[in-house]
Amino acid sequence: MTTAYDPRTIWLIILAAGLGTYVLRLSFILLFGRIRQLPPTVEGLLRFVPAAVLAALVVPAVVSLSLTPAPALSFRTGRVLAAVIAALVAWRTGNILATIGVGMAALWGFGALG
Repeated sequence: MTTAYDPRTIWLIILAAGLGTYVLRLSFILLFGRIRQLPPTVEGLLRFVPAAVLAALVVPAVVSLSLTPAPALSFRTGRVLAAVIAALVAWRTGNILATIGVGMAALWGFGALG
């Protein structure tokens, strides 16, 4: 791989990104270490973090944005169907392992069908 940047610049970028990530995580540890009681609003909002993270991981795998020839959403039918099945299992059971298992089985099944 060739790049216009010299190795020293690349290493500085990697170190800066690592340091920035470390400082960001440390700031939350220090902040929440000093707070005895979280406000109810913050506690209520933190309940939605796992669902938001899961959605941020799953949605790009199911739906993608294509920019050529014109901006449009593209998707694979098998992935969308597997995601819908997994969502139904999550809604009915509330069990994360069942949701992942059924979703993966559906994804593999639709993939095998073509």
